[in-house]
Amino acid sequence: MPNENNPILTAVILCGGSGTRLWPVSRKSFPKQFVPLIARKSLLQLTLERVSSVFRDTQPLIVAAEEHRFMVTDILQSMKMGGDLILEPAPRNTAAAIAIAALHADRSGQEILLFCPADHHIPDTDAFSRIVFQGIAAASSGTIVTFGVRPTFPSAAYGYIRLGRRLDAHAHVVERFIEKPDVESAQRLLLAGDALWNSGIFLARAGTMLDALEKRAPDILAACRKSMENASHDRPPSGHLFIRPEVESFVSCRSQSIDYAVMEAHDRIAVLPFDGQWSDVGSWSAVADLAKADEDGNRVQGQGWMRGARNTFIHAPCRPVVAIGTRDLLLIDTPDAVLAVHPDATEHVKDIVAQLEKEGCAQALTHRKVARPWGWYDAIDAGKGFQVKRIGVKPGAALSLQKHLRRAEHWVVVKGSAEIVRGEETFLLNENQSTYIPVGVVHRLKNPTDEELEIIEIQSGDYLGEDDIIRLEDAYGRKTEQT
Repeated sequence: MPNENNPILTAVILCGGSGTRLWPVSRKSFPKQFVPLIARKSLLQLTLERVSSVFRDTQPLIVAAEEHRFMVTDILQSMKMGGDLILEPAPRNTAAAIAIAALHADRSGQEILLFCPADHHIPDTDAFSRIVFQGIAAASSGTIVTFGVRPTFPSAAYGYIRLGRRLDAHAHVVERFIEKPDVESAQRLLLAGDALWNSGIFLARAGTMLDALEKRAPDILAACRKSMENASHDRPPSGHLFIRPEVESFVSCRSQSIDYAVMEAHDRIAVLPFDGQWSDVGSWSAVADLAKADEDGNRVQGQGWMRGARNTFIHAPCRPVVAIGTRDLLLIDTPDAVLAVHPDATEHVKDIVAQLEKEGCAQALTHRKVARPWGWYDAIDAGKGFQVKRIGVKPGAALSLQKHLRRAEHWVVVKGSAEIVRGEETFLLNENQSTYIPVGVVHRLKNPTDEELEIIEIQSGDYLGEDDIIRLEDAYGRKTEQT
């Protein structure tokens, strides 16, 4: 039985955000927590590394969107980590995400959970570990503990926590939470010296968090409890447990952040000041700040070239991007969209993305290169009656056994070897070999080797949408649409 001297500690990774402020690199189908933004690692990978150094004896519990489940398991597998996944059928903000995690994790009411967003950057793992353990005593006593970051400048992009009286050697009572202020108010808070940035990281017993939800947001807890009581469970080939809350009950839950639903009204919350480096990587200005600047204030990630530029940031992982004579500019390049924005205007990126989505712009939601449980595809070119894709299949993986009613396909192997099912035939193709899949013929592409397979797929027909797929067998439990 856990107790204050020997509590069960579990990290809960909140991985459901869409990250539209970092468009065009982050999009709803591939949000920022999965993007390799820092040292070629994703923010989710960095978060998992950080919490695994703190919680050595337990596996993380990850709350993620249903459509991102295979991206999460790919990262876990690459790190040789276990962990359960709770898959949200729809986004319902952090109050619901925390509720379903606490309901799943609660065994005795004593288990201590650390709720961490998946998209923060905290490079000082030792400092992070120390402050978490400093909060255990308060969390064990039935207090919700949060962590406030010492502000280094008057930011209007963060919420603030005002410090109250001391609880112990490390923790203070939270006097109040302050929503994102204007710049002048942020300056006053910084000068006062008793306010911290709200990190959105919480430490509490599972029972404490559930009691707080029952008191402050009973409708959210009731909907989440019903959805978890009727949840389904399955364990795909990755070996990680998928927990799927019952859809109707979960969707009926109102969407609200844990700050609004619980924290701002609750009466037992403590805060520990954190003096280490922290960023919520919430804008391109924040990403730029993570890169080292030259003597002119310029920063580069990837293939950036500058002349006569000052305070310019270039993110160019795919191709050369050149800035000449620019001032105070962020340039973000991807294969199918480019963003140029003044550092003071980055908060408006999400508004532009919403407008693009409303107008039916595909780039608002998806990348040209799309992740799939079996690998990925990159839509290279398209025109009337044809589409060309480059497809990568992971070792041992296979696409579903399927057929198309309105398109034919040519496949050319450019790397590795492919096992092909075409109608009644099964055969092997090696590099520089090809095959043709007529309209309506049942087929499957498989990589039988331990090296990645790449092919070029040329589709032709009067309709080339991703929903022209009839699946007959699928190892990943999918029924419709995406290959």
